Amino acid sequence: MSSEKGTFVISLDFELYWGVRDKKGINDYRENILGVWEAVPAILNLLEKYSVHATWATVGILFAKDKQQALSFSPLKKPSYTDKNLSPYSYLEESDFLEDKMHFAPTLINSISKCAGQEVATHTYSHYYCLESGQSGEEFKEDISSAINIASQYNIVTKSLIFPRNQFNENYLNLLSDLGITSYRGTEKSWIYKANHNKESKKRSRRAARLLDSYINLSGHNTYKIEKINEKQLPVNIRSSRFLRPYNKKLKLLEPFRLQRIKKGMKHAAKNNEIYHLWFHPHNFGVNLSENIEFLESILKYYSELYHRYDMQSLNMKELCEKSEGNSYGKKAS
Repeated sequence: MSSEKGTFVISLDFELYWGVRDKKGINDYRENILGVWEAVPAILNLLEKYSVHATWATVGILFAKDKQQALSFSPLKKPSYTDKNLSPYSYLEESDFLEDKMHFAPTLINSISKCAGQEVATHTYSHYYCLESGQSGEEFKEDISSAINIASQYNIVTKSLIFPRNQFNENYLNLLSDLGITSYRGTEKSWIYKANHNKESKKRSRRAARLLDSYINLSGHNTYKIEKINEKQLPVNIRSSRFLRPYNKKLKLLEPFRLQRIKKGMKHAAKNNEIYHLWFHPHNFGVNLSENIEFLESILKYYSELYHRYDMQSLNMKELCEKSEGNSYGKKAS
């Protein structure tokens, strides 16, 4: 793989209500979810304007046009979480009415797939949690198979995966390889980004550290050489560098620090021929859309500067994986 260029990667976790269903009532997050219908076209317009490629990891149920189709593609073996609330299937099966814009998005997916440089990837079929007790590898594999099958109805070949809630499970990687998944997004190496089941006090301390890390450099730039993803087998880990936090009016005065934190990491990657991987959710832009879009445009403008100054490239996860040449997984992926 050529290491002559820095690489800017963007990935989005596209979920609608399925991403928060186990934590929030449907009306508690309604404004954010409905705002996605304005946010996605606005984000796509910016990506196209600045020729930036991105990976949209999409919950499989969003491909369905309605409840019946969502159920028809559901796996036979559903996740047997110890905490039954984590599974969306009772909610899906028992709801008399599922509001389309909160639960299904085939038209948005179609818009994404038609936009140059955009990859439609998977965020599992049911927003599956790979580290929760009770569920199994076999159930996970069936879930991913369902996601691949429903995406194929749109002539989409699924190559990349993002684990919901970043619950990366190393034991499941071989299962992904068997299904043709060539890359996934891992977390930053710092302890503050590790997804696990520590005590609530430790979770709170990690959340506080992550918030602070968005404004000042606690964990480093979290960039890495392209060669670092050259593992011996698929799928490869295209680790994240930074979560793009949404605009917060209470922290408005800190916005310049948030932007500089991202720009410095991008510049470091561009100058040192490394990868900078930015990620967020479309529903993060569902409120305060104009402020969030303005912030994202500042980032993309800066990428354009780095492109002209350092020849930085923009690739989605699938493209980055396919850039590999002359090594074992590059041959396997072709």
